[in-house]
Amino acid sequence: MSVDFQASLFGSLDTDPATDTQVGVGPLAGRVQRTTLGHGAWIDVLPGWFAGADAVFADLVAAVPWRAERRQMYDAVVDVPRLVHTYGIAEALPHPALVEARDALSAHYAPELGEPFVTAGCCYYRDGRDSVAWHGDDLGRGRTQDTMVAIVSFGSPRKLQLRPVGGSVAVSHALGHGDLVVMGGSCQRTWEHAVPKTARPVGPRISVQFRPRNVF
Repeated sequence: MSVDFQASLFGSLDTDPATDTQVGVGPLAGRVQRTTLGHGAWIDVLPGWFAGADAVFADLVAAVPWRAERRQMYDAVVDVPRLVHTYGIAEALPHPALVEARDALSAHYAPELGEPFVTAGCCYYRDGRDSVAWHGDDLGRGRTQDTMVAIVSFGSPRKLQLRPVGGSVAVSHALGHGDLVVMGGSCQRTWEHAVPKTARPVGPRISVQFRPRNVF
């Protein structure tokens, strides 16, 4: 079951002329809260990092060339339960605030990451039936090299769950409108993450995943 997304009208940085709503990202230093997960993995969380998230959400719904994908699962080809689009290294991002976010993340995490974030994968969860199954983002790094994935969430809150590979759910965050989460260290190798389906009435959500390489 789905419900319409209810705008919350954050405010802070540059103004969107269509809505007179402030749009932009705030500082990261001294604000992100890190949780050590074990096995060399960690997760950073910063609620409400994106000001003016209402305007960004509406623009992304309209501007991103969303597509439905299908994939092989056992003996059948099934629909991927969300809409997707990936912006590669040479592609312009669909909103200037996402460029600001990517640059801020690259600068803040440069000492640990060693390279900039360069791609942006977008997922559109239309209602509670849309989801993403347990997985880790390989990024073509193999099982020995660590990397980071930074996710900004727009729209209705959905749970992001994490568990050690082969284990049970250990961490759950209800990512909301304008929230930031960064998974680093060995997180993509030794932990898995998922956005589960829910029977609760929920509105649409968009996640933007910044990654350091054009490999998915």
